[in-house]
Amino acid sequence: MVAPVAAVRRRCRSRVRCSWSRLPNAEVEGTRWCPRCFVRADGTGVTRVGEKRQRPSVVSRFVEQLSRRRGGRTERGERSGVGERLEVTGVPREREQAGGSERGIVIDGVSRSFGEVRAVRDVTLRAGPGEIVGLLGPNGAGKTTLLRMVATLLRPDAGTIRVEGRDTVEEPLAVRSVLGYQTGDTGLYERLTAREFLEFFGALHGLSREECAERAARVLERLEATAFADRLCEKLSTGQKQRVVLARTLVARPPVLVLDEPTSGLDLRASSFILEALREAAGEGRAVIFSTHQMAEVEILCDRVVVLHEGAVVATGTVGSLCEQTSTARLAEAFLALTGAPLQGEDA
Repeated sequence: MVAPVAAVRRRCRSRVRCSWSRLPNAEVEGTRWCPRCFVRADGTGVTRVGEKRQRPSVVSRFVEQLSRRRGGRTERGERSGVGERLEVTGVPREREQAGGSERGIVIDGVSRSFGEVRAVRDVTLRAGPGEIVGLLGPNGAGKTTLLRMVATLLRPDAGTIRVEGRDTVEEPLAVRSVLGYQTGDTGLYERLTAREFLEFFGALHGLSREECAERAARVLERLEATAFADRLCEKLSTGQKQRVVLARTLVARPPVLVLDEPTSGLDLRASSFILEALREAAGEGRAVIFSTHQMAEVEILCDRVVVLHEGAVVATGTVGSLCEQTSTARLAEAFLALTGAPLQGEDA
């Protein structure tokens, strides 16, 4: 026997009396939803608990709001706190051709200290469009510190870093708009699905709602991640999370990619997805620089190798030139020869 609506009482999941728990027949027209506990009340006067409403997409609403603000305007003003207009449109259209001969990453005489520790010492290197540069070095060599300075997360004590012609100290927001940065920490929003996560970051770069959905779907397919695209990030395996993080750096199609040990802790199959994506990115004309401890990755992927030791560059060149320079047959042997002896100019 079906109970009348007046006798039906439900509590929402927050244990607060649901405002829709008692509905007079006169107020029930078609299908009604409880905004808290998702209990459905239909025209028969029966409250059904078995069906839940589709979870509203917070990301889709955020994407729609940002798409209305294209051109760099925000509700609280047009200027950021660092004296530069805040732009939320990814690579600003009027700056796409900026930089000229300074495309990619140009690091000139950069140093950085933490107290008495000199983490990076007078480093100079370049990663041009379509080029993959690998950073090799033992733990504490300064690889992560150098990449954090490129990503504008740290300021150099001396020297300059320019990304697509933009100085990382003078124009940090402009640099971030043209740079994709991946760290060892995944930084995923665990209560979002992989697809929602990518759409969210696409919106931060000023993509429209349709562009966010299209690019998220494309990069997920490219990384063979469509099988878990609609799964919450907290439910993903380590390898799947790393693929989603890489997808985040690719979804806005930045011309520069900076990655800190992107394959750390991954198995061979998961690593192969990452490496192939980096190879394709370079093939599309993007500058790629990444750090790693895996010699095999450097040998098969990198156009140039930069070896760091105690914060300084001790050698740079192709895999072949480094082996020739050290009279060794393999990169691992060349690496040990370069980093196992005291630096040039220092006492043994």
